[in-house]
Order: sequence, then structure tokens, then C-alpha cells
Amino acid sequence: MLLAFDTASPVVTVAVADGDLVLAEHTAADTRRHGELLAPAIVAVLAEAGVDRRDLTAMAVGVGPGPFTGLRVGLVTARTLAAVLEIPVVGVCGLDVLALQTLGSETAIAAPFRVVTDALRREVHWAEYDIRDGQLPLRTNGPHVDTPAVAAWAGPAVGAGAELYVEHFPSYVVTGRGPLTPSAAALCRWVAAGLPTGPPEPLYLRRPDAAEPGARKTVS
Repeated sequence: MLLAFDTASPVVTVAVADGDLVLAEHTAADTRRHGELLAPAIVAVLAEAGVDRRDLTAMAVGVGPGPFTGLRVGLVTARTLAAVLEIPVVGVCGLDVLALQTLGSETAIAAPFRVVTDALRREVHWAEYDIRDGQLPLRTNGPHVDTPAVAAWAGPAVGAGAELYVEHFPSYVVTGRGPLTPSAAALCRWVAAGLPTGPPEPLYLRRPDAAEPGARKTVS
């Protein structure tokens, strides 16, 4: 029994699955209340699925790339719960999850394609994918953080970054648009399919604004 959630985008998304069967999913959008929304969402999803937390055998969490504050909420929660329940936890790149959602949607997409999300500060996160085994994504480039002009791509593109900077991703308007944020249900499917996972460590692609203070100046 897998509990999965992602807080690295403007939404908080939580799901519980038994193998590749998603039993329940809850998604709430509020860019400033990730910490307040996550715990109640976990409780609600478990209750809807009729699953006791002691029935969980594994956890998966989105590792970004995304804003530091929201990303930290999910990772700290995942590590804490996994330690308390004594179950393993894995991390999955949110761009990979969006790629899987795209291939499972009605979006008309061909390979190679790019997933592009809003990185704020007038930048985008992006990664490039091929299609293997029918409808599974294979990341071939990235993830990166760049200005839209540097990341510009004339081929198929999906994601909130492609929508926001469509002048640099012109094919966005003809690809069926596709998903904008990662889904916890797709995160469950990613793990169930045996696709690549990693440790629950944040995927930061640029240095944080805060910096450690330097040595104090000597007063003469």
C-alpha cells in the first residue's frame, strides 16, 4: 500500500494506491498554505480509501524542482512519517510525473517532447523526453533551470512554463495543452511501473537566496 504526495508545485496533491490501483486522491490549490493543507489531505485520502496508516508499506514524494518552501513541506513530512511507520520512502522528479501524465492523457504528443514548468523569477524548469514501451516516458535531457529564451523549443511542449511563455514554446498551442501540475495519482503509477526513483532529497537547480554569513569584521 503506497502513500504518495507532492508539494513542489502550486498545488498539494495526495493519493493512496494498492499496486497500480489508485484508491483515492485529493488535490488542493493554494500556493501559500502547503504546510496547512498537507496533513489534513493525507488524513482525508486515507479515510476515503479505507486505509489505516499502519497498512502503508511504502511512501513516495515529489522532489521538485520547485520552490524551496513548498518542496520542504513535502520532504520533511515524508521523511518523518516514513520514520514513524518504519517504511521506505522514495523521491520522484515532478517533471517525470508530468511526462507520465501527458502520455496517459488525451494530449496529442510526439517524441521528443519537453515538460516545462514555471520556476518563477522569469525562469523555467524543463526536461526532455522520449517515449518507450508504448506509453512510458524516458528522460533524455535535464532537468535544467533556464530563462525561457534559453530553453526555447519549437517541438512539442507541455506544462505551466510552456503555457506562460508560449512565445518560446509555440507548439504548446497545438499539443492539446496537457497537464500543468504533477498528480499524486500519476506519482503512484510511476512507482507501480517500476520507473526510476531516488532518495527523498530536494532537487534544487539553483542556489538559494539566503547565504551563510561571512566572518565578522575585526573592530580596530
